[in-house]
Amino acid sequence: MIGRPSPALTVAGVGRHRYGEGMSVRWLVAFIDRPASSFEATAQFWLAVTGSTLSPRRGAYAEFATILPASGHSYLRVQRVAAGRGGSHLDLAVDDMTGTAGHARRLGAEVLRELDDVVVMRSPAGFVFCVVGHDGSAQRPLPVSLDGGARAIVDQLCIDIPPAEYENECTYWARLTGWTLHPGSRPEFSYLDRPDGIPLRILLQRTNDAGDGRAHAHLDLACDDTAATAIAHERLGARREGTHEHWIAMRDPAGVPYCLTRRDPDTGRLPSGTSRPTA
Repeated sequence: MIGRPSPALTVAGVGRHRYGEGMSVRWLVAFIDRPASSFEATAQFWLAVTGSTLSPRRGAYAEFATILPASGHSYLRVQRVAAGRGGSHLDLAVDDMTGTAGHARRLGAEVLRELDDVVVMRSPAGFVFCVVGHDGSAQRPLPVSLDGGARAIVDQLCIDIPPAEYENECTYWARLTGWTLHPGSRPEFSYLDRPDGIPLRILLQRTNDAGDGRAHAHLDLACDDTAATAIAHERLGARREGTHEHWIAMRDPAGVPYCLTRRDPDTGRLPSGTSRPTA
């Protein structure tokens, strides 16, 4: 939710939960990718704001760990990366990993790396994501309260897309998931209508410039009080970037953007009475 308004996308008729075309996505996992210099501080920050604990490290260089929520099944991971400032990428957990990866490729994605348990891919607009097997996760965690106050939950991954790639990328994700594409609360947003129980919603945002020419992603939290949540996050090391009508732009201890959005933590929707109430 970072950037300025831009022309709306026509989205009618895309998606409609056609799992015969898009493979059924059973679960989503968001990775918090951060460089070694800020990895430990950032991991502790995200554990604190999600009320979670960290699993044992794994990987050839102990670069991966799972964020273990107090309720429900895990859907967030941390990864130490060797280069760059970091960001977020997405894992799609499916029953047929090979079939889904093949379908993604036919829709325009590129295979970057193929292993026994993961296929690393790049979307048409350049967003890196992975296809993995479903491990049985099915229960969405509950929102948490910091300092006994406002409730919040990481519940959205926003893919920030260069203007020239936006329409094609939105259509790509709707066809890949089989989820219906809807217009969001502002002209530069669209979102995919996730099935019940899926822990993350995919928001697609048209950015106001081309940047490096590729799509990237940031995390959003749904909060019942964004101002109170921002104060709690600042105490934990985050920095406030700007306040907007429906969200507060923040940076975590690594300086990576994320947003606190004014949406119901239980439903993911804007408060009743807000125009176009689903982004």
